[in-house]
Amino acid sequence: MNSNLRRQPAAVLWDMDGTIVDTESHWIAAADEIVRAQGITPAPNALAALVGMSLADGAKLMRGLGVDLPLGELIDRHLECAMRNTALAGLTWRPGAVELLSKLRADGIPLALVTMSYRVYADVIIDALPKGLFDVVVTGDVVERGKPFPDAYVRAATLLAVEVQDCIAIEDSLIGLAAARSAGAHTVGVPHHSEIPTSAADAIWPTLRGRVVTDLRIPLA
Repeated sequence: MNSNLRRQPAAVLWDMDGTIVDTESHWIAAADEIVRAQGITPAPNALAALVGMSLADGAKLMRGLGVDLPLGELIDRHLECAMRNTALAGLTWRPGAVELLSKLRADGIPLALVTMSYRVYADVIIDALPKGLFDVVVTGDVVERGKPFPDAYVRAATLLAVEVQDCIAIEDSLIGLAAARSAGAHTVGVPHHSEIPTSAADAIWPTLRGRVVTDLRIPLA
């Protein structure tokens, strides 16, 4: 981050899909399958907007494309299809993510997973990671409002007993960065499926590869 960011954060709050693990495509493919099963051919990139969305907002997007299913059923189908896709494709970690997580854990910096995936899906990812990385897990099924609202990040900081303004959030999407900023966290954007303008985060890193604990600093109070 910028050279004037010199204080260790109270915690680092991590997005999951697209930031730690390359699973955004699994969710997009699941939505594409659901939409096409209704006889609808989505426009190119129409489903790319799902990146960073809550499952409820994703279901609303699909309904907007013409999918005629109740919201709850659509969420359940999307989750089921995404879990199947992930089971079939396996997990590919984003470059440097697991390494940086492990370095932060070794240094004793509190870590939270803040994802719009539901807990049953997040547990698949958590179980494949080194044990005990996260002190707190906040998933999309435990907050009333998903990203871009601040609720999930505020909840994570509260559970960690830290001030969210003293935390850094790492995100790959504009929706996620908006949520973190709205909560008051400092932000690092790591683009994957979509571009992130420099104005959307405090720092933009093309990758987490080679990053170390001292790269994550916030302004002195």
